[in-house]
Amino acid sequence: MVIRRLAGLITAALAMAVGATGSSAQVEHPGEIEGVVRDADSDEPLAGALISIAASGRTAVSHGDGTFHVPVPGPRVYTVRIERLGYRTVSLEVDASREEIVVVEMEAHPISLPDLVVTGSVVARVANEVLRPTSVFAGEDLQRRLAGTLAETLSSEPGLAVSSMGPSSVHPVIRGLSGDRILMLEDGERVGDEFASGPDHATAIDPSSARRVEVIRGPGAILYGSNALGGVINVVRDDVPSSVPHHLTGAFTLQGQTVSNAASGSLHLTYGLTDRIPVRLELGLRSSGDLKTPVGPLQNTSTDVREISGGTSWVDDWGHAGATFRYYGNDYGIPGGFVGGHEAGVRVEMQRTATRLRSVLRPSGAFESVEIDAGHTWYEHREIEPPDILGTLFERQTVSGEVLARHRGLGPFSSGGVGTRASWEDFGFGGSLFTPNSTQASFAVFALEEVDLNPIRLEAGLRYDWVRVRPDREDPSSDIGHIRERSFGAVSGSLGALAQLTPSFTVGASVARAFRTPSVNELFSEGPHLAAYAFEVGNPSLETERGTGIDLFARLTGDRLNAEISWFHNAIADYVFPLETGELSRVRLPIFQFQGEDAVLTGFESALEWAPVGDLTLEAVASYVQGRIEATDEPLPLIPPLQGRFAIGYAPRNWFVEAETRVATRQNRTGAFETPTDGYAVFDLSAGLRITVMGRLNVITVRGENLGNAVYRNHLSRVKEIMPEAGRSITVAYRVVF
Repeated sequence: MVIRRLAGLITAALAMAVGATGSSAQVEHPGEIEGVVRDADSDEPLAGALISIAASGRTAVSHGDGTFHVPVPGPRVYTVRIERLGYRTVSLEVDASREEIVVVEMEAHPISLPDLVVTGSVVARVANEVLRPTSVFAGEDLQRRLAGTLAETLSSEPGLAVSSMGPSSVHPVIRGLSGDRILMLEDGERVGDEFASGPDHATAIDPSSARRVEVIRGPGAILYGSNALGGVINVVRDDVPSSVPHHLTGAFTLQGQTVSNAASGSLHLTYGLTDRIPVRLELGLRSSGDLKTPVGPLQNTSTDVREISGGTSWVDDWGHAGATFRYYGNDYGIPGGFVGGHEAGVRVEMQRTATRLRSVLRPSGAFESVEIDAGHTWYEHREIEPPDILGTLFERQTVSGEVLARHRGLGPFSSGGVGTRASWEDFGFGGSLFTPNSTQASFAVFALEEVDLNPIRLEAGLRYDWVRVRPDREDPSSDIGHIRERSFGAVSGSLGALAQLTPSFTVGASVARAFRTPSVNELFSEGPHLAAYAFEVGNPSLETERGTGIDLFARLTGDRLNAEISWFHNAIADYVFPLETGELSRVRLPIFQFQGEDAVLTGFESALEWAPVGDLTLEAVASYVQGRIEATDEPLPLIPPLQGRFAIGYAPRNWFVEAETRVATRQNRTGAFETPTDGYAVFDLSAGLRITVMGRLNVITVRGENLGNAVYRNHLSRVKEIMPEAGRSITVAYRVVF
């Protein structure tokens, strides 16, 4: 890697190449960091490199001639990061007050440096410098793993698994926890759908247009909410643009998949309406047929997804303020064949609209930024039984507001943030459900602070949440118990330490105390949940879940080797789960009763990426979690087995090929009325090509999954009793970045 500033005739020549007038080294647009990205060996410009400014959160993509422009809030020193798959990541300090053009020469390399992480931290940091196990998907790496759902896209990461009731209703599972114990975010804000209230509910997020996806594993996400006992998944899109591009920027993606005859496309673009007003537009469509398995099709699993959004803002020296609107719709099927279920299955119609106002102010003084967010989300979910009868209805309306102030060095703290959040939610139920309509009000205050004692960094967080759940009627004599207003309040906190023992070796530990309020469904549900093929019985006397999580980890980051191993222990008091009673309701559905038991989940995660020679890479990932009920030592239901993947690849700068094997062991630690599943090994093969056409980076990837057409079953699948997982599949994706 060579980073240098031009002088004399070289500077003049570059200034002419990037369109500057005269022969000075000055930037063309004052108040911006400008530069050019080149291949260190050939000196050819590199298009499609991602340039990010850590302190401001602003990004840019290099053009066909390698040039880039990134506006910055003020004339000071910034950390600039340049990333492009197939090249070693570059990180450098740039003094914006000098207004000089920066040249970055990137060396081809099969392993990149760890990505930047913005989720769960008051300061954007490189992944190997954060205090919790973290995974980041971005750029071409995201495209290579892109699937029809967000959970499938992330499933290859350590500690992650998926549960499903078909290819559309795929849920993420982190360290054995799922549902309401995982916070799903878009640009740092809660999605506001109902995916957590049933295994048949799809997540109202399409991953195809995401700029990056960040996963924080484990409890302690003080900035986002105490419900994150399992972790946080944040889909970053930048719907409210924070800078004005000088050229039209964006990406166009097409994808096709044989196993379900799926076709999808997405387009997002940002352009400058004026020199102060950027506009971002997005459109996405996806359609698929029934999923094919090695023993036949899984009937009634087709899907039809559409998404559209638009956002704009006013960008000035003091920051930016703007608004965005997003619509998401998904019509999909849940297969039949279950006890009490319709033979032909059930169709689900869901839609979500979200409006968000966001301002980021950058005042002078101790505070680096003040973020103000307000949003409104409306969500509707209809479950239709044949021929066209409304069986179950879920509605949810959310109004929320949040303020977060981030500061630089302040007293003993090197950085930190304080904030508050309030929300109001209205839940409606219909069809054959007897669950009462309810409202939920919540309020929280929180603080997260860091102390830098080089080479040790400490982080401490504290949060107080208050939640009130109010049904529209009180019923002391209800069949499920005394239905009444419930209020909950609790303090959650986290404490962590990270020690950089050598420039490449880091160790860390954290302990977090978090809590989760029982959901409206867990408290008050009564009646058949049609698409889940279950008769759900709530418990109005449930208490809050209180979890204490401990994480220990070690990381090695080198020129040709990245490795991480972590151990975790999560003790959760009054862990709420639906217990299958073994009885059938009057409509012949299995009865599930929500109850709270003390539970313990313990496990490990490990990941290794090694480039032993040249462009050859080896990768190995493994994770395991054991969950048990503390009082009886019985296994918790629906816990994934020991699983992992092993891959070997060859990745020069313009193409790649990779062979991968996904494996899982037999799972015989099962809960009541749960059946064991056998282990499996599945073989995949992928390849890709990166080419620059008309100054635009074009990426084509081909991925073959389950090439042996193996018959295997995912232990967390709700349809494993009637059908195995998907059969042989070929996925082709094309993406152009401009």
